[in-house]
Amino acid sequence: MPQTMLTIPTNGPGLYEFTDRAETVVREARLESALLTLFVRHTSCSLLVQENADSDVKRDLDAFFRRLVPPADDPSMDFLVHRLEGPDDMPAHIKAALTTTSLSVPVMGGRLALGTWQGIYLFEHRTRPHRREIVLHLA
Repeated sequence: MPQTMLTIPTNGPGLYEFTDRAETVVREARLESALLTLFVRHTSCSLLVQENADSDVKRDLDAFFRRLVPPADDPSMDFLVHRLEGPDDMPAHIKAALTTTSLSVPVMGGRLALGTWQGIYLFEHRTRPHRREIVLHLA
């Protein structure tokens, strides 16, 4: 059962595709049929399988989540108590709770069974740069 850890550097909110890195892990494992489980080791970012053909999708998703969950200093968020790490912290936790911290992708014929326009993304919810760790497990 091959396991590896990827580190994804981020420069603020947005979607960071790492499909190619996940494909490399699968290819090097030389398994014809398996399940790739991905798990992000943080509570203020998430993982997504999303379209990777049109960059407008990434921009629209980011804009939607910024509108859905604005920063803690927005008047609509004055009910928030957790503010230790700044106005983006608790909203980042909310966004992560609305999405997911783990994914499962089948491996068929030694390749990820993603659809034509699908990619694997880290969805960063914090405003400052981070180094996010993602565990990949093949079974």
